Amino acid sequence: MTIKYFDEEWPKEEAILKQGLDWSRQSKRERMKKVFCIGNGSSRKDFNLESLRGKGRIYGCNALYRDFKPDVLISVDNGIMHEIYQSGFAKEVECWFRNWTKVPEHHYQMMLHAGLNLAEVEEVKKEWDGLYENEKGNATEFVMHGSNLSGIVTILRRGGDKVKENINKSYSYVSWIYDGDKSNNLKDICPKNSDLGWAAGPMSGYVACKNETPDEVYLIGHDLVSDTQKVNNLYAGTKHYVPTEQGPTPHVNWVNQWSQLFSWNRETKFYKVNKGDGNTAQPIPEWDKYPNLSYIDYPRLANLAGL
Repeated sequence: MTIKYFDEEWPKEEAILKQGLDWSRQSKRERMKKVFCIGNGSSRKDFNLESLRGKGRIYGCNALYRDFKPDVLISVDNGIMHEIYQSGFAKEVECWFRNWTKVPEHHYQMMLHAGLNLAEVEEVKKEWDGLYENEKGNATEFVMHGSNLSGIVTILRRGGDKVKENINKSYSYVSWIYDGDKSNNLKDICPKNSDLGWAAGPMSGYVACKNETPDEVYLIGHDLVSDTQKVNNLYAGTKHYVPTEQGPTPHVNWVNQWSQLFSWNRETKFYKVNKGDGNTAQPIPEWDKYPNLSYIDYPRLANLAGL
């Protein structure tokens, strides 16, 4: 009979225990409910968003829909909201829009024409192409934002060199609501049925926390600042976005709005995913007081999210 001493067998037992502990930790991580909030900052440019599918719910902002299909899309500015809706995206994907009030069709003339007669309406159409409207079809409701045609007539009648410039800055957006759409009004998910007025990025985090009650939220592409002297947005220079040569967008509101979200959801762990060591990868001083906020890089994201 061969006698096996403790110091011979312990390494094997230790390896088995370690493997069991690793499996337990991995299982616990897999059980944690994750949400990925995708911003449009340049830090995510080379990251494969498709790798997130199946790892948690994906919340996106604004023009992300042009290149990628998130599980939920949030938008708060008139032009891009109606672009999204009129593309048909909200037929397939849950969307949350600002002041997205669906109005019965019989209010259409009153709201858009605002008392103009037919001759005046035709006058506007000859001089102005700022109306963006989808086909009505069988729709019985619509959503409208922007100028009504009466306001455009007022501009036209003022005359002077500034007329065309002023007209070109005025837009009307009308989206007829199709059957089975998945568009929602942000105020319906906000406290006291009143829109928080937040930017699309922090608003996506708010909707995600309300909808999902996640254990972890990953902020990807929410750079807040710029590594250059130019605006930091992957869609800069495209329709409904500022020119590429514009300076960086002030970030104070984004910082404050995310701060409020961290405070409201102290049981949720937030990770800001950074790339490189430029301005966008630096800690945010105002966030130092939140123990539920950490900074990670993309390799760490892959490890934590099991990519």
